[in-house]
Amino acid sequence: MANPEVPHRPWTQRYHVAAIGWSALLIALLVASSIMTGANFSIFLANIDQFFALLGQMSHPTWAYTKIIIQPLYETIQMALLGTTIGAALAVPFSLLAASNLVTNQILRNLIRFFLDLVRTLPDLLMAAIFVAIFGIGSTAGVVTLAIFSFGMVSKLFYEVIETIDMGPLEALKSVGASKVTLIWYAVLPQILNQFVSYFLYTLEINVRASTVLGYLGAGGIGVYLQRSLGEFNYGATAVIILATLVVVLIIDGLSNHLRRVLL
Repeated sequence: MANPEVPHRPWTQRYHVAAIGWSALLIALLVASSIMTGANFSIFLANIDQFFALLGQMSHPTWAYTKIIIQPLYETIQMALLGTTIGAALAVPFSLLAASNLVTNQILRNLIRFFLDLVRTLPDLLMAAIFVAIFGIGSTAGVVTLAIFSFGMVSKLFYEVIETIDMGPLEALKSVGASKVTLIWYAVLPQILNQFVSYFLYTLEINVRASTVLGYLGAGGIGVYLQRSLGEFNYGATAVIILATLVVVLIIDGLSNHLRRVLL
């Protein structure tokens, strides 16, 4: 007598079972994490009315404050642009040395990657506090902080892109005795130019937002005025600063999309 055929569950049913299982595991991890960290969500729910009251005050921006923040906003953009440019320029040679398909010396490559990991480990607020103590209050501390942050971030993204390039052009140039500089200039950089521009603008966008926070520590820019408006409970002015920063971020994002279309 033939064994009866065991019916297979449809894939949709298997998908739902897996989704329920993963959702239950995620909820369990969230509950366990909140217990271990002492996070009390009941306090958040009990004070959520204050959150909406704050949003209500910020819903009436003090537009006259726009004239005051134009200059510091311009300074913030300059800080972000300068810091990003310096950091990205320094990231290029280190990224090339950290790429496994370009550098066969594993010891050198691991040392470079360890150095880059160390740079990314340093919190930007800690660096800002250190450089404010060294250079004093002003934009210099902010530029140096953003340059180091950009260097660590762009280096990581950049060498990962380099490791995915097509090695065919490199092998072709090697076969005719091309130098390493020629290999990088004609076989590597053309393949990663689009991604480099995209990562540069993405880092610039992050730095514009980060520079507003660095101003709390005296690193210059619009962050000083953001701290002042919050300290004076002038939430209408705070709303203007946030909206101005949003406009700058949107412009950078639009520029990034346009350049990607042009370069593709």
